[in-house]
Amino acid sequence: MELRQLRYFVAVVEEAGFTRAAARLHLAQPGVSAQVRQLERELGHRLLDRSRGAVTLTEVGRAVLPYARAALAAAEGARRTAEEFTGLLRGQVTLGLVSGAATEEFDVVSVVADFHDEHPRVEISLTEDTSDRMLAALRRGELDIALLGLASDEVPAGVSLAVVVDEPLVAAVAPGDPLLRPEGRVHVPLAELAERPLISLPRGTGLRGVLERACAEAGFRPRVAFEAAAPALLTRLAVRGLGVAVLPALPDEVAASLGLRTLVITDPRPRGRIALAWRADGPAGPAARALLGRLRTAFTGPA
Repeated sequence: MELRQLRYFVAVVEEAGFTRAAARLHLAQPGVSAQVRQLERELGHRLLDRSRGAVTLTEVGRAVLPYARAALAAAEGARRTAEEFTGLLRGQVTLGLVSGAATEEFDVVSVVADFHDEHPRVEISLTEDTSDRMLAALRRGELDIALLGLASDEVPAGVSLAVVVDEPLVAAVAPGDPLLRPEGRVHVPLAELAERPLISLPRGTGLRGVLERACAEAGFRPRVAFEAAAPALLTRLAVRGLGVAVLPALPDEVAASLGLRTLVITDPRPRGRIALAWRADGPAGPAARALLGRLRTAFTGPA
């Protein structure tokens, strides 16, 4: 029995098929199939049922799966522990970012670049995705760290968080919008947005989750007319009068420079929150732990 056979078996189970597993492993599908069959021959039992058009676990396969995962985790832990004794960080770190998170305020690129300069043998992979998908990837161990939006005040199961942004949500509109009357108004009840076309981040993002929860609490479903992954595009749509953009609070001078006016949303008072997230048991490797420490220091101050 070889570790690669266990790795292929686990990949097929997690991807629910040989083709997707082969793509994830960057291997040819026949090679993955052959190695899994060899594992089955060595164990004397079929681990996977391939008879109904979908690959599913047999009873023996379900029993073997936890041991296969434990063996792979133990082998990886041994490798990383040995690397720690060399005094030189190496390995790979996967970092996920919610779209629009890498701004001047959160200059992730500079932090990552400086870290890579100090630890050139660490390979860092960056990816953008929705908050929901990144949370799932963190739990599966496919991401080490993520900078994502939070849909509620509750800490998601299986992860730890360090909040880096916590701002009230605002309604951003073009000057002259009826929401701005009477003159000098600074707040707007959420219910007043019930019949207005809204401009929001896509479903699966923390901000969109916050908006939908708040609207449900206020007794209506939001009428989202435009959605985009980039916050800058949301503001451009609002400037053209195409709807009310729902965003985390902007300084008045920033809003004015964009050609917008903002009103703090009340009744309820939803908040936009962005956090660094990692598995509750901590990133597995020393390189990931070191990068997490650097990111926390950069965005939240010393722990």
